[in-house]
Amino acid sequence: MQAAPGRRDRAQLHVAIDFTASNGDPRNSCSLHYINPYQPNEYLKALVAVGEICQDYDSDKKFSALGFGARIPPKYEVSHDFAINFNPDDDECEGIQGVVESYQNCLPKIQLYGPTNVAPIISKVARVAAEEERTKEASQYFILLILTDGVVTDMADTREAIVRASYLPMSIIIVGVGNADFTDMQILDGDDGILRSPKGEPVLRDIVQFVPFREFKNASPTALAKCVLAEVPKQVVEYYSYKAFPPRCPKAETPDSTLSSPQ
Repeated sequence: MQAAPGRRDRAQLHVAIDFTASNGDPRNSCSLHYINPYQPNEYLKALVAVGEICQDYDSDKKFSALGFGARIPPKYEVSHDFAINFNPDDDECEGIQGVVESYQNCLPKIQLYGPTNVAPIISKVARVAAEEERTKEASQYFILLILTDGVVTDMADTREAIVRASYLPMSIIIVGVGNADFTDMQILDGDDGILRSPKGEPVLRDIVQFVPFREFKNASPTALAKCVLAEVPKQVVEYYSYKAFPPRCPKAETPDSTLSSPQ
């Protein structure tokens, strides 16, 4: 995919991390959030694998990093869309390493709780994408990477949020970590049929890709990134076709990047 001459269009990555209690106490080595100084956990592996590809398409290398399903300071009320750097006015981190550091610093300060609600974060990123669309330029395309250890509990609201988001410059990648039964998550992927809202409204575009991380445990990070990003080029083209915009897709800084051509 080639960018328009003299123009740098961007894919803006937003990361959302599941901090629900089902992940296990981060102080316990069995926890999916356990920080092992010698071996990154599944959340970090998935984050780095996908993020390092996406940052080639983001000129400022800043990523919005959000968490959901935890009790957060100072009042320790449950939040489903908090900034993991605890700066509600600027939730962006410097590069993927900045996201990793914010994640590691965040863990000791929060209480893992629940439930696994992702509709609030989808809606939050959709509002940013809608604002971009209102500029009539839509030169930024938004990728929301959701890392979760279980099936979402707000499935009806999530389906509604995805249908709304399918009209916007936005794609959603969900990576399932751990050994949970993710069968119900395939509903959101839309590969087995058209995803519909609870009222029966279909998505305009298939914008969700779901991948269980366990299928890539022994594979290279590049293999995971290629799989989760495989459908994004097609989704970008479909969006601009729908809007009758010429697709000014982001141009990678590396010659053989995953997003270099539609699948």
